[in-house]
Amino acid sequence: MTIFWISLFAVYILSFLARYFATPVPAESTFIKPNKFLTFLAVTILILVSGLRNNIGDTVFYIHSYVTIPLSWDDIGFKADFGFNLFQMLLQRTTDDPQLLIFTTALITNLLIVLVLYKYSRMFELSLYVYITYGMYLTSMNGIRQFLAAAIFFAATQYIFNGEWKKYMIVVLFASTFHQTALILIPMYFLVRRRAWTWETFMILLFSVIMVIGFNQFTGALFAAIEDTKYSEYKNFSEGGANVIRVVVYAMPLVLAYLGREKLREIFPKSDYIVNMSILGLVFMLISTQNWIFARFTFYFGLYNLILISWVVKLFADKNQKFVYYTILVCYFIYYFYESVITLNVIYESDFIKI
Repeated sequence: MTIFWISLFAVYILSFLARYFATPVPAESTFIKPNKFLTFLAVTILILVSGLRNNIGDTVFYIHSYVTIPLSWDDIGFKADFGFNLFQMLLQRTTDDPQLLIFTTALITNLLIVLVLYKYSRMFELSLYVYITYGMYLTSMNGIRQFLAAAIFFAATQYIFNGEWKKYMIVVLFASTFHQTALILIPMYFLVRRRAWTWETFMILLFSVIMVIGFNQFTGALFAAIEDTKYSEYKNFSEGGANVIRVVVYAMPLVLAYLGREKLREIFPKSDYIVNMSILGLVFMLISTQNWIFARFTFYFGLYNLILISWVVKLFADKNQKFVYYTILVCYFIYYFYESVITLNVIYESDFIKI
C-alpha cells in the first residue's frame, strides 16, 4: 500500500495547488480552470502507478492472454468486444511485452477521467481525492476493459449537458466495442436529461428497493435475457453482495445534493444531469448488495459522483464550508484505510516501481 499512500498525498497536493493557481475566468463562468501544468503532474502520477503495475485484480489475466493468445484479423470478427480485441492486436504487433497493454489502458482511462473532472469539477482536488479514496482508481485496475469503456463514456458528458443525443449515442456505441455492458447507457440518456428529485426520481429509487426485495425473480429474468451472450456467466457469480458501508458512502454526496438542491441548481445550472447519473449509480449499488457483480455497472455512473462531491461543499454557508471540506477528507480517508488495508489488504507489485 505504500505506493498508493504516496500517490494519494502527491495527487491531492498537486491538484489542490492546481486549483489554487487556477487560470482566472470570467465572473459569470460556472467553472474554474485549474493550472494545466500541475494537473499534468497529478494525472502523470495516476498513469504511472496504474500503468506500471503487474498485479491487482484481473491484471494478471490480461497479461497472460496478451502473451499466450496472439490475435489476428481473423480473431477480431467485429463482434462482441471487438474494439478491445483490435486494440490489443495492434499493441501485440508493436511489442510482445504485455506491460504496453496495461500502461496504455491506464493512460487512456485516467487521462479521460481527469480531463472531464478538470472541466466540470468545482473543487478539482476533492474529485481526485475521492477518485482514489472511494476505490475507483483501484477498481480501474481490476476491471480494465469495463473501466476503459466507462472512461470513454465519461468523455461524452458534454453531450449530455448540451443535449447532443446523436454524438452521445456514437460515443456509447464506441465504448460498447470495448465492453458490451455500455449498451445499457443508451436508454439512460432519456432518464438523466430531466429535472432531478421529481416523482420519477423517487419511483426509480423505489423500483431499486423492490428489485432488492425480489432479487431472485429480477435476476432470473435478467440472466434469461443475456443467456446467449458472453456475459451469461455472470449468473454463476456467488461471491456475496457489496458492502453496505460502500453503499452508504456512495449515497452521502446525493443526500447533501438533495438537501441543497435549489442552491445547487443556482450555482451549477446543469447539475440535475449529474445528480441523475449519480442516482442511477446508487440504484445499481443497492442491487449489488445482493450480488457483487451488479456493482460493476456503477463504473459508468459512479464517476459522476466525483463531479457532484466537488460541488456539495459550496452548498453550505461560507463559515461552514471548511468544516464540511475537511470532514469529507477525513471520512473518505478512514473509508480508504478500512477498504484497502483492513478489508482487501491491497499489495502493489511492479517491475519498475520499487518502494
